[in-house]
Amino acid sequence: MAQKYNAEDIKILEGLDAVRLRPGMYIGSTGPKGLHHILWEIVDNAVDEAANGYADAITVRLYKDGSASVEDNGRGIPTDIHPKTKVSGVQVVFTQLHAGGKFDEHNYSFSGGLHGVGASVTNALSEWLEVEVYKKTVYKMRFTSYYDKKKQKYECGIPDGPLTDTKKKTNKKGTFVHFKPDKEVFSERSFDVSTVENRLQELAFLNKGLKITLIDERYTQAEMMPSEGGMPDLFAAATPYTKEFCYEGGLSDFALCMNEGKTAIYKQPLYYTAQKEGVLVEFAIQHTTDFTESMFSFVNNIPTPEGGYHEVGFRAGLTRALNDFAREKKLLKDKEANLQGEDFREGLTAILSIKMKNVQFEGQTKTKLGNPEARMPVESTVLEGIEKLIATVKGKVFEDIVKKAQGAAKVRQAARQAKDNARAKNSIENLTLVGKLAACSGRKPELNELFIVEGDSAGGTAKQARVRQTQSILPLRGKPLNVEKKRLDQILQNEEIRTMISAIGGGMGGDFNVEKINYHKVIILSDADPDGYHIRCILLTFFYRYMADLVKGGYVYIGMPPLYKVYKNNVEEYAYNDEELEEKIKIVGRGYQIQRYKGLGEMSAEQLWSTTLNPLTRNLTQVTIENAREAERTITALMGDKVEGRKQFLAQYANFNKVDTFMDKMPVRKQNGEGREDE
Repeated sequence: MAQKYNAEDIKILEGLDAVRLRPGMYIGSTGPKGLHHILWEIVDNAVDEAANGYADAITVRLYKDGSASVEDNGRGIPTDIHPKTKVSGVQVVFTQLHAGGKFDEHNYSFSGGLHGVGASVTNALSEWLEVEVYKKTVYKMRFTSYYDKKKQKYECGIPDGPLTDTKKKTNKKGTFVHFKPDKEVFSERSFDVSTVENRLQELAFLNKGLKITLIDERYTQAEMMPSEGGMPDLFAAATPYTKEFCYEGGLSDFALCMNEGKTAIYKQPLYYTAQKEGVLVEFAIQHTTDFTESMFSFVNNIPTPEGGYHEVGFRAGLTRALNDFAREKKLLKDKEANLQGEDFREGLTAILSIKMKNVQFEGQTKTKLGNPEARMPVESTVLEGIEKLIATVKGKVFEDIVKKAQGAAKVRQAARQAKDNARAKNSIENLTLVGKLAACSGRKPELNELFIVEGDSAGGTAKQARVRQTQSILPLRGKPLNVEKKRLDQILQNEEIRTMISAIGGGMGGDFNVEKINYHKVIILSDADPDGYHIRCILLTFFYRYMADLVKGGYVYIGMPPLYKVYKNNVEEYAYNDEELEEKIKIVGRGYQIQRYKGLGEMSAEQLWSTTLNPLTRNLTQVTIENAREAERTITALMGDKVEGRKQFLAQYANFNKVDTFMDKMPVRKQNGEGREDE
């Protein structure tokens, strides 16, 4: 019998209740990503003040109790009474969704916080939040979240009282926001200092001359930056870890930073900025001897890793301008075809930042620009900028760019021939590939899984253990090619690479189409030892460089085989690390025995199935690109030609008593048994 469904059954979520009920809609998740998101919302508000010329300094502080604060020297949130709500502007900003000063272009020319939900969402998801506004005197207000027993509901972001003018005089100006993430919301409440550092440095690059200071009271200066021998620094041992970011070179400094560890073909990045049709465009470019393109784009200081119309305009303008130069200088003969955009972008590091009004991002996560009107202002600015740079830059910089592009064109043509040969040689129907690939019988990519397995021995066991309908096994012989050090035509000569391309489907490089892949889970399954981790790094480098959308789409996983089996009589427990081993020993009890797996090939088919292949019991780690800038720098350091950069990386991050050090640096999501996922 159906229940009654009346108007009284329709619930109206008031104030910030919607945020509390569905936090993922506003911040993406309640894991580490969401935790940092509520900090970014407050930081972005401060940066908007700076980007519009009202502030030049921001301080972010992380406290031992898990709270964080952001202070700027801007105009300060309005403290007067709002004519409609009859409460202070501060209370409106922190308690009303879609309320803010950024919908009116009179107050902010450009803004990253466009939806007016940032400050209120942070308040809704905090145990408490305190605000101070400095306008000759100090104004204060506090908000608290608590469970109301009478209403039997959680009240979030409730003012303790109205905004108070303390009458305390101050020479400061701006806003100070201090909040503590709510333990009832977040599974992890510890801010990661490296994540915060990376974002603040990025914002400093994007806002020339803006000084951003990070103070982390959880660590001392000595703990984070230990001295190299000699007497201990007593001052550093007592001082909170502090890092300052300020770049007078702006985007040029950004490009130089991204090219550390690479060999540039001209020393100083090429920089230009102009405003056209209401869009402020800035770009900096620098070519290196590398073979892949690194593009970092931003709209109103917000990263757009999925690109958008601004990137389309940038690439079109750059290609046209450089082809025009090549024609004018007779570097291209009349009978020769124009060089393609990908030729000019080989080895290019490009930073593109635009600021515009009425931005339309695709989704609250703000990863792709959806404004078609942004394309032409960017394209014309790049055309104009390259022309002016050609006239002012000394030396043969642009001739060197064209010569590199001509070399890339020759490689592209050779690679295209190699691709055609690879398709013919390694098509799924071809016996060579079939001999390596144990293909599944299913034809639905969303259900199919490809396990890339280290070695023939493990591959043989995996073939016996798999579910033939949905699981394919591709054994690798030896270590794959490190593509970071090779040209595209050299990469395509490698049999293992060709086999992976053919098995996965969708092509590679600029031709890669994620909609044509044969599997929605591509799972790297290697041994849990240094060689196995090296293979993971090599394969992830290939996917990142030549199948980036495979990673961005969340289709790449790492299988997590157990390290130990603890058993006694009919009791068996598997441990995936040393910490788990102690727990499993307690479960099995006295008289236990331990088997240490040196490789996947040591497992029986039944054991491999139950621990590593069975979707109901296995552990998978999903690989994502949370921070493209950090991913670029890490891959360059680990897999590139510069030995010194690799030494510095190892000195900073390596723990030689722990083999999964590099895995800890990866942005991952662990998928536990029964399909549950934890960040």
